[in-house]
Amino acid sequence: MSTVLTTYADLADRFGAVVDTLPADAWDAPSACEGWSGRDVVAHVIGSQRDFFARHGLDAGPVGASDLTSDPVGTWHAHDAVVRSLLADEHVAAREYDGLLGRTTIGATMTSFYGFDLVVHRWDLARAAARDEALTPAELDLVEGSLPGFGDHLYDDGVCKPPVPVSDDADRQVRLLALLGRPTPVTAGR
Repeated sequence: MSTVLTTYADLADRFGAVVDTLPADAWDAPSACEGWSGRDVVAHVIGSQRDFFARHGLDAGPVGASDLTSDPVGTWHAHDAVVRSLLADEHVAAREYDGLLGRTTIGATMTSFYGFDLVVHRWDLARAAARDEALTPAELDLVEGSLPGFGDHLYDDGVCKPPVPVSDDADRQVRLLALLGRPTPVTAGR
């Protein structure tokens, strides 16, 4: 298995584990993304990945809004299987294109930018069930390492809310989520 596929699969497995254990009432409950339910978070992750592949002439398969309404768990897993199939093709993963920060590959983008999405939105999705999802040190490294790529656009409308205040003794995860405008149970009400 290629490094790209291994990295993507690890991040997608962790995201999928939250999808698999989300209680039925959490699908329509508010997530940590203001105005988005748990279902909306999964729709965003699937839709943004599909759009990325489509921009590069790759078909990520059919997924309709009704699929996310009737079976968000099955829809996520069907989508994830297609992405893995695409990334298993070394020619797809290594395909170069000009990105915002210069020349890159589909594989690098799927493990960095879309990896950021899988990590942060996994936490957002868990919040729809009022759960706090622990991020690993490697995932925190990935998110922190992705921030320079956003540049001034990190706080654009539809990306991240402005940072929320944290205490001086807040742990790394709380500080990073606060930087991304996500109040945690520790920072809520500050």
